Amino acid sequence: MLTGMQIAVIGGDARQLEVVRKLTELDAKLLLVGFEQLDHAFTGAVKEKMEDINFKEIDSVILPVRGTDSDGKVETIFSSEEVVLTEEMIKKTPEHCTFYAGISNDYLDGIFKKVDRKLVLLFERDDVAIYNSIPTVEGTIMMAIQHTDFTIHGSNVAVIGLGRVGMSVARSFHALGAKVKVGARKSEDIARISEMALAPFHLNDLAAEMKNVDICINTIPFPIITAQVIAKMPVHTLIIDLASKPGGTDFRYAEKRGIKALLAPSLPGIVAPKTAGQILANALGLLIQGEFTKRKGKKI
Repeated sequence: MLTGMQIAVIGGDARQLEVVRKLTELDAKLLLVGFEQLDHAFTGAVKEKMEDINFKEIDSVILPVRGTDSDGKVETIFSSEEVVLTEEMIKKTPEHCTFYAGISNDYLDGIFKKVDRKLVLLFERDDVAIYNSIPTVEGTIMMAIQHTDFTIHGSNVAVIGLGRVGMSVARSFHALGAKVKVGARKSEDIARISEMALAPFHLNDLAAEMKNVDICINTIPFPIITAQVIAKMPVHTLIIDLASKPGGTDFRYAEKRGIKALLAPSLPGIVAPKTAGQILANALGLLIQGEFTKRKGKKI
């Protein structure tokens, strides 16, 4: 249980509602920032404005999956007010205060290098990333069906990257009857792709491998689907980019060529916010309880 803990939940989308529900069940006291337009009320949770938060009393801070933007602004689906997380606010928190987000960026990295506070990135955890790949795959399949005029079965699908999402995507499209090939760099990944009964290729050969692709699914957050790669694709190819913003695709050139390219980060929050929220909530519950227990042990 988290009795006695004060946790600030700052911004977020529908996934955060499951986090709030879980933490109130664990008896934490929650301060919700950026939720004034939310009709639902949670016992033990109070809506506050950022300027009214007493950060000196906060034990944990939960940010949205994306953390902040490059200027420190926090996404607030349930609010029309601008919410910004600053270095000064973080410095006001107790030394034991832990911050949680899905991913980081240059802004957050810069701040947390200066302040002596812990930032935990949930999507760097294998359990969260693997569970989260399930709604990601379902959303990718949905997009492939919506934006093509052919079946997935029998189509030529290229998956770029064999990370936790790439592996789940490749396996699922293969199970639907697609002819799947997967691009990777590491020799062990090439071996794993072969073991999965898929067709491996090295990313150095990416452009050459695009000549007959119907659907290209990118999972690498780096400019990899370049103009040179897109130039080799058939005009009917659908690109689905699952990498975090800004993705790994040259969207300008894809549009110029008449190739449909879709940037689709945060698919779990779009297609299955309840399930995606429960995944985050369960992980956060365990992490925060672990921190709380450790802190109580030090006091004893």
